[in-house]
Parts: sequence; structure tokens; C-alpha cells
Amino acid sequence: MGLFDMFKGDKAFELNPYSVFVTSMLYIIAADGEVNENEIGQLIATVGGNQAKGVDLNELLKGASKYVRATSIDAFLAEAAPKLNKAQQICILINIIDTLFADGNAAKEEQEMFAKFLSAFGESEESFATHFETIVTKNKKSVFFS
Repeated sequence: MGLFDMFKGDKAFELNPYSVFVTSMLYIIAADGEVNENEIGQLIATVGGNQAKGVDLNELLKGASKYVRATSIDAFLAEAAPKLNKAQQICILINIIDTLFADGNAAKEEQEMFAKFLSAFGESEESFATHFETIVTKNKKSVFFS
């Protein structure tokens, strides 16, 4: 907590693996400058509603939202990546790519931000291709109507 935060009653936002996950989701849904209902629904469904053990999701989302507004994506990724193991990084990447398609398409800004996540987590488009194809297949409901 910073010296002047005592007057506001705010606790410092702690980046731990779960808060990095939630914060990553917020960055990606806000990347195109719009946050729609599908993306919010995807966020809540993805992070587990209020079912995460010992986590007050409302407080976490409030802290993460303030953090996202105050911190560049590059600064976030530099601080967050070392706090995650490889399985956590891949989980985040899979969830954010799935979230990108919640509104039906991935805007240029979202694609660029996803590329930053890939790079920060030591992945490339090639190394992530199998995961990406799985998400595309998961979301391809047209297979039921052809």
C-alpha cells in the first residue's frame, strides 16, 4: 500500500497467478476499446463467478480494473510473466484467444495484444497453432448445419 493509499482505503493490487489470469482477461476484452455483454459474460464464466476458492471476485475485478486503467499492457506483461509457470501461461493464452472470439471476430487491436501475450509468454504463432485450431473448432457451430 502506498503512503497516500491509506487515505483512500485502497489496498495495493497484488499480482499472483489468479489475479494475472483475471487481469489478462480484462486487458484482452478492452483491447478494441469496446466491452460488450458477450465479453463480460465470457469473463465471468471463464474466471469462475464467485466459485474461486477464497477469492472475492467483485473485489478482484475492481482492483484489476483500476490496474488495467493505470498500467500499460507492456508493463503488465513484464511484471506478470515471471509470476506464472508454463501451464498457467498456456491456460491464460487459451482463455484469452477464446474470449477474443466471444463477439464473433478478433479486432486488429485484439490480435496485436494477443501477439504481445504470446511473445511475453515465450510462445509463437507456430507453437500455439494447435491450441488456436482447437478453439476455432470449438466455436465452429456451422459443422452442425452442413
